[in-house]
Amino acid sequence: MKNSIVLKIILFVSGLLGVGIGAAILFVPGLFHASSGIELGGNASLLSEIRAPGGAMLATGLLVMSGAFIERLAFTSAVVSALLYGSYGLSRVLSFSLDGMPHTVLVQAAALEIAVGAICTFALVKYRSA
Repeated sequence: MKNSIVLKIILFVSGLLGVGIGAAILFVPGLFHASSGIELGGNASLLSEIRAPGGAMLATGLLVMSGAFIERLAFTSAVVSALLYGSYGLSRVLSFSLDGMPHTVLVQAAALEIAVGAICTFALVKYRSA
């Protein structure tokens, strides 16, 4: 990919977002989900199912963020980020149509995820090497 400060900023911010959200889901899932009206309780199986994607998001965020600093990872980081945020956002939209509208925070999360996914897709198109 072409070396660009804009691309580095996109990768850093999208990676930081993934690290922050992933760490919150992994380490304080009850508190994180309570902000959107979800009560997790003390069910160990449920908490395990909640924490696992948090760890995956944390690791993915670190990979994406590394693309801002390691040039040869920039393309991979942009692809991964576009897929991560795009799939989360579009999956939420599918859920809205199948399950009904959730808490406002989750609708805002979908909008943010779709926007970040679109920005990363734009970066892939704009900054890919010829």
